Amino acid sequence: MQYQVTSPQNAQDWLDYYQLRYQVLRQPWGQPPGSEQDELEASSAHRMIRAADGQLLAVGRVHQLSDGWCQVRYMAVAESARGKGLGALVLRALELQGLAWGCDRLTLNARENAFVFYQKLGFNAGKPLEPLYGIPHQQMTKRLRLAGDAQQLSRWCADLQQTWHQTIPLSAFMQLQIMQFDGNLLACQAPLAPNKNLHHTMFAGSIYSLLTLTGWGLIWLQLQALGLQGDIVLADADIRYLAPVQQDARAQVQLLDAVGDLAVLTQGRRVRQQLLVRLTQGERLLAEFHGRFVVMPVNTAVSAG
Repeated sequence: MQYQVTSPQNAQDWLDYYQLRYQVLRQPWGQPPGSEQDELEASSAHRMIRAADGQLLAVGRVHQLSDGWCQVRYMAVAESARGKGLGALVLRALELQGLAWGCDRLTLNARENAFVFYQKLGFNAGKPLEPLYGIPHQQMTKRLRLAGDAQQLSRWCADLQQTWHQTIPLSAFMQLQIMQFDGNLLACQAPLAPNKNLHHTMFAGSIYSLLTLTGWGLIWLQLQALGLQGDIVLADADIRYLAPVQQDARAQVQLLDAVGDLAVLTQGRRVRQQLLVRLTQGERLLAEFHGRFVVMPVNTAVSAG
């Protein structure tokens, strides 16, 4: 079943929205009704998911802080709806709202039983917090877009394309080009003509290379933004070819889908980062690539065969 993330629109929506918050986040710990709300409700963005029968299944909220930060609070999923990915759907909608506001980073205070959930969605552990209702909490953060103005992003893209063509000759033969980068979404394209097979569709090897290089490119851009150096190697990947590529198509990867903190490189340690790269033609998904990359500090890097 496909679920749709919406915002509360009427009195019944708001009643159900706050009731689910209370039932999941406050009532089990003996807190009074009303404790599930605070003074920022009116200035926040709220998201929810209903089942086909109208039952409210999941809710969440995001509000703006200062200096480009925003904060998620009151994430709650009905007990009967857990394990279906609804929390991740609500969280992605809140992340996109943060991007729409122009925020660069997102923070939240995670309960102990949710640490792994947020880590799998690209959040990094921060400082431990005071327990709430006896429950250990920890601050967790995620970067929504790379820090840099439009001129910096453009320069990094030009440098990346030059790096590809000079150090990975295949990329030049494929005519790989960057089409878009806004600090979160990187979109690349390799025209069909130099990459087609005898069936006049894109060669599977070109598709794999296009998706690999797009993911590699997002990691390279992250290193530039962080002022770090590292050797990027594809360690493992899974790809699904969903439909033949009969026209020029776009490979797209988002920083929102990156799992793995590159800042660990400053400690002289290698880092693993997982990325999801999609090949699309308009709204149609043609291929999907889950790549697991390793980034090694330059002074400890080894050659990869």
